[in-house]
Order: sequence, then structure tokens, then C-alpha cells
Amino acid sequence: MFGLRQAIKKIFWGKKQKSPNPEESPDDAIRSRFKTKYWNFKSFLSINSAILEIMSEMELALRGDHRFGMEFIRAHCTSISVSIYQLIEKINEISGRRYEKLYYALADIQYKINQILEEREKSIEGKPVLSIKEINKDSANHTGSKMANLGEIVNLTDLNVPHGFVITASAYHLFLNHGDLQKNINQQLQSVDIEDIKMLGMASSNIQKLIMQSPIHPELEGAILDGYRRLEEKTEKDVKVSMRSSALGEDSQESSFAGQYHTELNVSYNTLIHSYKKVLAGKYSLQAITYRFNKGFRDEDIVMCVGCMAMVEAVSSGVMYSKDPGDIHNNQIFINAVLGLGKSAVEGSISPDLFVASREPTIKILKKEIHVKDQGILTFSNKELHTVELPEPEKYAPAITDIQAQFLAKQAVILENHFKTPQDIEWAIEKEGLVRILQSRPLKQVRKEDNEFKDTLAIKVNNHTILNGGVAASPGVACGPAFIVNSAEEIYKFPEGAVLVTKNSLPQWTTILNRAVAVVTDRGGIAGHLATVTREFGIPALFDTLAATDRIKNGTIITVDTYARKVYEGKAEALLRESPAGGISRIKGSPVYITLKRTLKHITPLNLTDPKGDDFTPDGCQTYHDITRFCHEKAVKEMFDSGKNSRGISAGKRLIINDVPAQWWIVDLGDGLKGSMEKDTVRLANIASAPMMALWEGMTAVEWDGPPPVDTRGFISIMVESTMNRDLCASSQSSYTQNDCAIISKNFCNLSCRFGYHYSVVQTFVSDKSGENYIKFYFKGGAADHNRKFRRMKLIKDILVKYDFQVEIYEDYMNATIAAYDQFSTLKRLKALGYLTMHTRQLDMIMGNPAKTAYYKKKFLKDISLWFPQAGE
Repeated sequence: MFGLRQAIKKIFWGKKQKSPNPEESPDDAIRSRFKTKYWNFKSFLSINSAILEIMSEMELALRGDHRFGMEFIRAHCTSISVSIYQLIEKINEISGRRYEKLYYALADIQYKINQILEEREKSIEGKPVLSIKEINKDSANHTGSKMANLGEIVNLTDLNVPHGFVITASAYHLFLNHGDLQKNINQQLQSVDIEDIKMLGMASSNIQKLIMQSPIHPELEGAILDGYRRLEEKTEKDVKVSMRSSALGEDSQESSFAGQYHTELNVSYNTLIHSYKKVLAGKYSLQAITYRFNKGFRDEDIVMCVGCMAMVEAVSSGVMYSKDPGDIHNNQIFINAVLGLGKSAVEGSISPDLFVASREPTIKILKKEIHVKDQGILTFSNKELHTVELPEPEKYAPAITDIQAQFLAKQAVILENHFKTPQDIEWAIEKEGLVRILQSRPLKQVRKEDNEFKDTLAIKVNNHTILNGGVAASPGVACGPAFIVNSAEEIYKFPEGAVLVTKNSLPQWTTILNRAVAVVTDRGGIAGHLATVTREFGIPALFDTLAATDRIKNGTIITVDTYARKVYEGKAEALLRESPAGGISRIKGSPVYITLKRTLKHITPLNLTDPKGDDFTPDGCQTYHDITRFCHEKAVKEMFDSGKNSRGISAGKRLIINDVPAQWWIVDLGDGLKGSMEKDTVRLANIASAPMMALWEGMTAVEWDGPPPVDTRGFISIMVESTMNRDLCASSQSSYTQNDCAIISKNFCNLSCRFGYHYSVVQTFVSDKSGENYIKFYFKGGAADHNRKFRRMKLIKDILVKYDFQVEIYEDYMNATIAAYDQFSTLKRLKALGYLTMHTRQLDMIMGNPAKTAYYKKKFLKDISLWFPQAGE
């Protein structure tokens, strides 16, 4: 471990320290040591502030809805670890290496954090290929939820699922580990700025090429081809299959991944392996990467399983919801249907027919919306897919009959009851009329507050209405400049905070949903993949307006109200003011969120709160915050003790006030003085130290009345104490007869003052960073008896406590501290300290008189109200 310490030290500091100059005088040597210690201390404070800022950024990320990925966590953990190491180096340099044990505490915490960051899903032992009949909902960790749910449905006798098999998580790991592919993918991702879409697009392209060019493990290839041959035995020779993603994490309640991955249709035996790799490569499409980032998934969390199912020659197909996705109180079933395959419906390129069915007490059709159908995707006898123009009668005919709609509604109820939550279901009807279930996943419904707002009275809006109508795919109200997107290339230009306006509700637009405040389309329905994702993200979406791209002008400010299904010109203030706050926490509860939360348990909790506690030791440091707190406490103490022990310095400049040399020595640490000055003297105008000047202002703001009148008992007390205490003898070289000294820099001051029979030390650091600011005040001595000295200290304590100082009294001396106040507040308290230092001298002589004590307390508070008006009231 210490080898690591030396290596990092060499990187950060390089050159060796210069050895002391043997010709230096004792005073020069003291000054030099203190100067070195001070600059180490200032560097220490800077590092300390950086650590606290990193902690704050990590905590804000956890509390807010900011998007962040594993790169954010790893980078911040690395930064804070290096900074903690530097902090430990500084405290050891300041203290003469008395805190070497802190390196052990750092190593222990760092090990625990690295264990979290380096966790990976273990390769799941099992077969690379499984038949759909071999799996159920408990197989999700090995097959993905999509295929696991279909395996579960196979066991329900009233429902039909196409024959098929799944290429499992074991197969995915086998593929990635063959040829070091995962390492190459990681290198591509680590160099990417996730917010830079162009850079992300290049990485996406590079990774997909890597996957397509990578060889497949012979064992895996054999297992996939064998699975296909077994499927032929159950269906027919040369059966065509669909290959769909069934990734771990896909089709969950909060993260559907709808339309984010790749699907291959009509796949033959000869293209099976190529198509498998295309589905795997789809994990790294631009839209899939951004979706994972926005939802807080780590790349390693997504294991891509692939479902292979016999193609269905569908005459009609679509998506149905067992509950209304736009109204949590509506118990009706929504069925969306198109002719042919449902690809066009889920991609949002056409508007499907809508059937609304009741479920209690009997299922019946309540409402129908039949749309014009220009084309459909059909499968012909050669098993090839074709998009065909529909003949005139079929354009206006419903995609399914009422009886078929009722039958579908019954199946929706069965699935909801079985999975015990509302379902989002893909289905297809074959030529013979057999209904096949292709997918069933939890349905994402609107928030409660959106529902409540929908039920309120309409708000009067005076803005001009641009659009009226369409389908509310996702509820909400939002305002922003319109940005029309017609091609994939235009997503790179999409600005933050704009309204996405486009012809079709294509899944590829999910790439820019993290920037959009709302979505408006010409075509598309609530069953499409884009609609599902907008609901997940809490982004208002108005689809199927038919004229959005014609009526909305690019760049104009618009307000989208999906509750009223309207788009207004300009900013509809009243509507925006009354509507519920938009947006859903997309990342809370996600794997990345959980990783950050676990990591922060070793970073931010503060266990060392009492510097006098038995656990306030290097061994007691359980977190990075503990180490930071411990180091700060010890660094300030080291500086304060050094300042007290440096009162004998006489090699500085003599302070001159009003042309009269004062008994003050000024020791400049580098930037505490300004302007031209004589060799051995300095004037007030030369002082550049803000804390020194604040203390001086407090000392001189109110003229001292002189020594208080001494009563007989007070005078006798002084005489007795003078004969008993050697430190009070004027001829002795005691701490009470040393010259006053101010060791200063621009932000720092260590002021040692002797007034009569007592002395005080004020040390302070004041900057524009509140976390660095502190004041330590030390007060000792007096000429009277113990009771009178204690009462004076009690008087000072009572006043300081009013200004938030932490004060402790021990025998005949007192310590007072305050920290982490802003610059202005800290300087005000320094002025109050300067005042008390000047005006409490010789006050112990009259502390036997309660009336006089009360008088001075009232006077001091009134005088200090110059800087704290409220305290004097």
C-alpha cells in the first residue's frame, strides 16, 4: 500500500523538498516552517473543498432526476479516491507524518467501493438454447422476460403461442467471450460522451460492426441450428422464423424497451446465424444506448437473449391493453388492429383501428374507430413479406370483426388475471382464424396526478388553437419551440427543450426524448412503441393529428395540451401554471441508481461527529467523509497549535499605526501584504489580509474606556495572584510578556495578542468557499482569582454563543470555534472577536460585582450590534 502511496506522490509532487538552510537564524527557521505548513494547509483546504463538491454532485445525482451512467459513477469515485489520498498526504506533511494509519482506512474503503463497481452478472450456467415449452416466468434471468412470459402462456390451455425456442443468456456470454469482444465494446463505450449524439452514433456504428464481424463459437452455432431443426419437426420443413430480442430487463413494469431493439422477420435456416448477430448488435443501436442511459441501466445489466418463433401468416394483428393506459380508473379493454402483420402499428407508420370493449358483467364492444388503410404488410405463399396497396373495399373495412374483438378481449382478461397486473399484449390472427399471442408485458399507465387533473374543469385558454384532435398517447402539458424532424439525420440538430414534431411516431425518435418536452405527430396511435416510451418518460405526446407538420411552423413557440388534445400558439400561461408537474423520475430504482446508492454508503455518511470521542481516530474512519472530517479537524488543530507556539517570532515587519510603531510583528506568508513599504516596517494600508483587517476593525470600532474601576477585593485578588503566578512577573520571559504577532496571508490570519495579564490567539481562514472557512479563538489568563477569571470567560462565552460559536471552558482558558459560514458572516464574527479581545482586558478585576457584569454584557452586545443589529435589540 505504501508503494502505491509513493507512486502517486511521485506523480503529483515529483521533486524532493529542499533541505533547511544551515545559515538560517532561529526566527527565520520558525518562519520558514510555518510558511511551509501554511501553504500545505491552504492546499489541504482546496483539496478538502474539492472532495465535498464531488460528494455533493453524487448526492444531487441520487436525489434529483439528472441522467447519469456508470461513467459518471466511476469518474467521481476515481476523483474522490485520488483527492482523499492527496488529503491524507497533506495532513501528514502538516503534522510530521503522525497519521499514517489513514492510508489503511483509505485502502479498506476503496476496496469496498471497487467491489461494487466491478460487479458483473455472473454467467448463468445452463443450455444455450431452450424450447419455449421448457421455460416459464421463473426463467426470466436466463431467457429474458419476453420469452419467459410466452413460455408461461404456453401452459394456459385457452391461449395459443407460436412454436419456438430461445437463445439464452448463456449463449450471449459464450458469444461475447469468444474473441475478447466484450473488452473491445467496453473500450468504445468508455471514450464516449453520452450527451454527444454524433459521438454516440459513431460508437454505436463501430460496436455493431464489431459484433457482425465477430466469429461465433462453434458450440453455440451448433446449438442454434439444432434448435431450428427441432422446430422444423414441430412445424414444417424450411419454416420461416421471427428473431426478436428478449433482453434481461426488457418488458418490465418501468422499462419496456419498446421498439428499442432489432427484430428480424422471415428468417430462414441459411440466415439464422447472421440474423442472430443482427439482433445482438441491436443492443447497441443509437436509440437503445440512449434509452438505457436515460433509464439508468448499466451496459453490463443488459444480457441479450433472442426468441426464435415460427412466423404467423397474419391476416390481421395488433396490440391490445387490458386496461386504459391513459386512465387508471377506466376498466375497459383497448384493442388496436391493422391488416396483415402488426409491424406498421407498433412502429407508428399508420393509424390502427380502435375497438373499446367492456369487461363486466359481460364483454361487449362499446366503441369503434375505423381508419382508412392505404396499405398492409402481408405474407404470401412463398413466405416472403410484402407491403401491398389495399384494394378500395378493404381500405374502409375494419381490420377485425366484432366477434374477433370480443374474443381478443377475453384473452386480455385471462392474461391480466394470470399475471396479476394490467397487460400490454401483441397478437395476430391467422387465415384459419386462430389467435396467436406474440407478447405480453406489464402495461405502463398514467400517473395519478395526471388522472386527477384530467377530471378537473377546463381551463380557459386565450391562445390561438393550431391543432384540435388526435390521440393522447401520453398525458401532460408542455411548452417549447417546435422542431420538425423528417429524417434520422435531423436528430443530431434537435435542441434541448423543444417540441418534437414529426410525420410518423417511429421508435427511432426515442433517441431524442431526453431532450424533448413534448411530441406531436401526424400519424400513430397509443399502441405504438414510441407511445409506450413517452408514457414511461412522462413526456406529453399527441399522435394522429393528421396535420401537425403542415400547420406547425418550425421554431415557433407552441403549447401542447394532450388532455384537451390541442396545440396552442405561443405560451399558454394559465394552462401551464395549473397543470401537474411533468416528467417521471426515469432513473430512480434503476441498476445505475442502485449502484450509486450502494457506493455512496462508503462515501458520504458521517460517523465521526465528536472530536473528543474515543472513535475519533484513523481506525474509526468508515467512509470517505469520516476521513475528510478527521483530517480537517486535525489540520486546523495543527495550524492552531503551531500558531500558539510561534508567538516568539520577531523576524517580521513592525506594524506602524498613525506613524507610531506598535508592539506588533507582522509575518507575511506570501500574499498578506501589498504596495511598497520600508524594509522593517509595514502600515495598515499595506495589509492585504481580509481576516486581519476584520479583526483590526473590531478592535478599533469602539474606543476602549480604559481599565474598569477596581474594588478593594478585586485589587487584593490581583496582588495575591501576582505573587503566586510566575507568568505574571514583568521580568520573566513568559507567554504574557512576548511581542504580539500576526501571521497573515490574503485569506489567513493567526493573531496572538497580549493585553495586560491575559493573552488570546485568533486563527482564521476566510475565502469565498464556505466549507473552508473557520475561526478558532483561544483565551487564557487573567490577574484576578479563579472565580473572577471564570466569570469573565463565562461572560465572553455567553456573547460568543449568541453568534453561533461552539465554546468550551477549562480551568483558566477557553476555546471557541465556528466553521463553514459564508465569507460575509465569518468576517462579521471576526469583527466581534476583535472587539471582545480589546474590550474584555482587565475585566476580570470587577467580575465579583453582578451589577457591573450585567452592565458590561449589555454594553458589549449593544456595541457589537454595529455588525449584528438584531443581537442588540
